[in-house]
Amino acid sequence: MSDRAALEARWLDLTRHALPQVARARGWPVVADHCFQRILLDNGFGGVWYDHVVGRPAYAHADAAALERAVALGEAALAGAVDLAALNRQSLTWRGKPPSKPGTRAPMSPTSQSRRTKIERTA
Repeated sequence: MSDRAALEARWLDLTRHALPQVARARGWPVVADHCFQRILLDNGFGGVWYDHVVGRPAYAHADAAALERAVALGEAALAGAVDLAALNRQSLTWRGKPPSKPGTRAPMSPTSQSRRTKIERTA
């Protein structure tokens, strides 16, 4: 497996499984896979991800350095070393949106029923 393939595999595992599984227990303001992807990509790029990525799905078309930063942020959030709520607030600020409320929504879809997330399907 190439380094890029391994990086993408870890990205998908983090955002589809690892982070959503602990979100409610940690009181994070998001629980859906596509929200984790938004937060991590926005913060990996230092702004709204779609201002930096032309193709979709975003993770497959992002430059390796930005995807590495996004994965590192996801790993740090999972380890409790980064405040995911703060990353979410920053992402929403870049987008001109109000902060989300903790745990008010269910995940977009059960991970076993969908192979592509909302962020992967839309521009």
